[in-house]
Amino acid sequence: MKHFLERQQVMGILNITPDSFYDGNKYVTEHAVLNRVEQMLIDGADIIDIGAFSSRPGADLVTYEEEKRRLMPFLKQILKYFPDVTLSIDTFRHQIAREAVAIGAKLINDISGGNLDPEMFKTIAQLNVPYIMMHMRGTPKTMQADTDYNDIINDILYYFEIKIKTLNELGFNKIIIDPGFGFGKTLSQNYRILAQLSQFKKLGYPVLVGMSRKSMLYNALNISPDKALNATTVVNTLALKQGAHILRVHDVRPAVEAVKLVNLIQQNAI
Repeated sequence: MKHFLERQQVMGILNITPDSFYDGNKYVTEHAVLNRVEQMLIDGADIIDIGAFSSRPGADLVTYEEEKRRLMPFLKQILKYFPDVTLSIDTFRHQIAREAVAIGAKLINDISGGNLDPEMFKTIAQLNVPYIMMHMRGTPKTMQADTDYNDIINDILYYFEIKIKTLNELGFNKIIIDPGFGFGKTLSQNYRILAQLSQFKKLGYPVLVGMSRKSMLYNALNISPDKALNATTVVNTLALKQGAHILRVHDVRPAVEAVKLVNLIQQNAI
């Protein structure tokens, strides 16, 4: 199946939260947010992914009202100053998705794959914007307590097959797959997914990977998240070689460079 994304892309992370694992409370003013967006665009980001709640392990879910209060003013300001930017909204709530798309967002990034809001799939089909569907068990608060799988690759593939069928039956096909590194997986399970990432191509949809500065890197190397840029670039390069289509990252320029170099290698491998 030929999917709707024609080339590999880099998605820059914009966490407008007080408690994200790496850059919490860093982008909570209009000045800081606009500067962050501008720099990511200068560095080559294709997409900016905005999250108004933390999905770090153990995090509590914020209310709809709080998520909306954090998100909507920044969303409007970003589109005012950068009207051509492609914005993705990191939310599991169908109301937030609908309101954000009405303002000008172009993608929805749902960490729960529709599990935390039964109205999300129907809403996405109506909105007809690309939908990033991640694999996660439970909620961010509970996910690390549920890491037992029969076969992690086959189990996640089956999870996606069921959800893809549901969305297709609603007439929706603009799906992006995210295996959910760090969400309900042990360190070794994360590396098994990375080692077999090409398996997810059989689903026929673009694959997004989000490993930027995560614990699967800094715990494996006994470093802190702020020292994990090199590790992030290494695993992103491995993911690109296995067919990853979107890199979701805190550091845009190194990811853009990785995409360019991997493409040069692949062009000359024929």
